[in-house]
Amino acid sequence: MCTTILVGKNASYDGSTLVGRIEDSGSGMFKAKKFIVVSPEEQPVDYKSVRTDCQIKLPEKSMAYTCLPNVKKWRGVWGACGVNEKNVSMTATETITTNERVLGADPLIEYEEGVVKKGGIGEEDFVVITLPYIENARQGVERLGKLIEEYGTYESNGVAFQDVNDIWWFETIGGHHWIAKRVPDDVYVVMPNQFGIDDFDFDDAFDKKINYMCSDDLKEFIEENHLNRTLNGQFNPREAFGSDTYNDLLYNTPRAWAIYRYFNRNSYIWDGQDAEFLPTSNNLPWSMVPEKKITIEELKTAFSNHYELTPYDPYMIYGDKSQSGRFRPIGINRSDVLALTQIRPYVDEKISAIQWLAFGSNVFNAIAPFYANIKDTPQYLKNTTLKVSTENFYWVNRIIATMADAHFQETAADVEEYQSDIAAKGHYIIKKYDKKFKEIKGQNEDVEKLLEEANQEMADYLKERTDKYLDSILYTASMGMKNSFQRSDA
Repeated sequence: MCTTILVGKNASYDGSTLVGRIEDSGSGMFKAKKFIVVSPEEQPVDYKSVRTDCQIKLPEKSMAYTCLPNVKKWRGVWGACGVNEKNVSMTATETITTNERVLGADPLIEYEEGVVKKGGIGEEDFVVITLPYIENARQGVERLGKLIEEYGTYESNGVAFQDVNDIWWFETIGGHHWIAKRVPDDVYVVMPNQFGIDDFDFDDAFDKKINYMCSDDLKEFIEENHLNRTLNGQFNPREAFGSDTYNDLLYNTPRAWAIYRYFNRNSYIWDGQDAEFLPTSNNLPWSMVPEKKITIEELKTAFSNHYELTPYDPYMIYGDKSQSGRFRPIGINRSDVLALTQIRPYVDEKISAIQWLAFGSNVFNAIAPFYANIKDTPQYLKNTTLKVSTENFYWVNRIIATMADAHFQETAADVEEYQSDIAAKGHYIIKKYDKKFKEIKGQNEDVEKLLEEANQEMADYLKERTDKYLDSILYTASMGMKNSFQRSDA
């Protein structure tokens, strides 16, 4: 129910590692989210899952971290994405698929909605039980791997860990097994709710672990259960552990196709009878080298994709509309939050981590940056209530998207202008406060307060500009009402 993009440091525009993921609700659901900081004093030691009765004794010492939990707690915390004091980020999770042979060999921990079951951890738990205790991306893989082996999971998940140098991608295999690969520095990776890793080096994984890691018994698990399907001797984890179903070709694979088509439009033929890759191609690679270095704005565009300039666009108004809406769009209506973490190598570590955030449907929202090394977040992003309100960033975006969707062509210019204004202001504020930090560096100044001041300035502009945007969209939608009439009182 999510889409993830990972960008290695040599593939990004400024040398940062970039990790972005949209958290989407299941069909027919919308989950209100908020942006908060969890202090060590607030972090539990005796942790209890909400969806299961799994209990975990967590370390006494923890780090502060940001996260994006659900407002409604009955489904658990669902921290989504966060950054800790060591500038390590974690996004959890990308729901992925697996096959019947794997599930028969290592079943998922049984879970039934509304019924407490013994054991098992999942997406609701992962950020809370992992992120406050890791000092780099590699440690994230190691800690979560041990937790999966000990407690098991009731779902199939992909998780990204990120620091200033490395990005690691972690995938669960059945209930207790896992595999992980370091993202090469010169590539980007697209993960659309499918098992993704398509190559693996067991020699490295069981020796130096430079680029690959896995559960200790994975080799034996594969052999005992006849999971290796390759004929050429080159092990492919996706073929061994993943799925290849009709649903994948409608719901998952087309999203990867759309993003690769966007970043590598001239590298391959993507359309027509001579296409090298189609939306239903099940051989799309796990990663690609982009044609040019990837920016924040391009990632936001990719996360907003609805197959524009293709026959599958649900907003198509010209030509043959027979395939319009055929595939699940990336920029879907039930997106809760887009969190894009940028960890910069060219500034002091106290200001290096930036979280770019957008709430609601990405086709109509904007993404704004916030420093991560803070003790508190702006009210506009943390005071999300279960009651609909224009006083927080989540709900106002939900309201705007509903109106703009119904008047897509008429509001397109407003949407584009709003998104550009917020991104430009965001870059301006980050540059402004990076400079302020340099001016006070070495002095006994409260850096966290400076960064909170920056975040508040961003939030204030965000609210002012979003209110203006709401007013414009509301006017356009009102003028397009079916019960309008040209004549008015003299």
